[in-house]
Formats: sequence, C-alpha cells, structure tokens
Amino acid sequence: MSQKSYTISGLAKESGVGVETIRYYQRSGLIAEPPKPASGYRRYSQDAVEELLFIMRAKKLGFTLTEISELLTLDSNDIESRKLLARAKLELIQQKITDLKTMASSLEAVVHSCHSSAETCSCPLRISRTWS
Repeated sequence: MSQKSYTISGLAKESGVGVETIRYYQRSGLIAEPPKPASGYRRYSQDAVEELLFIMRAKKLGFTLTEISELLTLDSNDIESRKLLARAKLELIQQKITDLKTMASSLEAVVHSCHSSAETCSCPLRISRTWS
C-alpha cells in the first residue's frame, strides 16, 4: 500500500495552513522541502501534514517559531527535554498573566480617578497642551 502524497496546495488544504506559510516554514527550516522531480510537482508525505499540525498546535500554545524549531529537533522519546521547554513556556505565560493583572489594576485605578466636567478635568490621562 502506497502512502498518500500531496502537492503544496493539497498539503495546505489538508493541514489548514496557507501555501505561503508553508513556503515560509520551509525557508525557516521548520519543514523540509522535498526535491522537485524534473517532470512534475514536489510531493509531500503525510509526515509533512503531521509536522504542520504540530507547528500549529505549538503556536496556539504560545511557542515561538524558534522554540518550535527546537522542539522539532528533539528526539520524539526525549520527554524530559520537551517537558522542560513546556514548563519554561508555562512559567513565562504565568508571569505575563501576573503582569497583565497588574496593568489592569493600575488602569482601573486611573479610570476611577478620572473626574471631569466642562470646567475641570482631573484625569491623570489628560494631556495639557499649553504652548508658550
């Protein structure tokens, strides 16, 4: 039984990734570009579909393309290294959540301290434009 193969447009359709994105991933070294036969189109295997789906899942989890490249270079059985990378990403995301909550609290305080009327405005976000 032969394995199914795809042209680049078929690969794009099967994986839900645009053709230009696939080409970008090839230039970036995330996925391999198969050789082009003299009389036809490049053919991509089911493995290319799986690689693209992995890249898309990793992006949704917040991994950068550099981090995804690192994940792709790891041996599939190297669970400990994958776990370390995932833990580092989780810690970064948790720190960003903490920072965003702090920013939200600060903005909330600014919003509550803004009191304005036609005559006066005591909003800390107000910019005074007095020119000399």
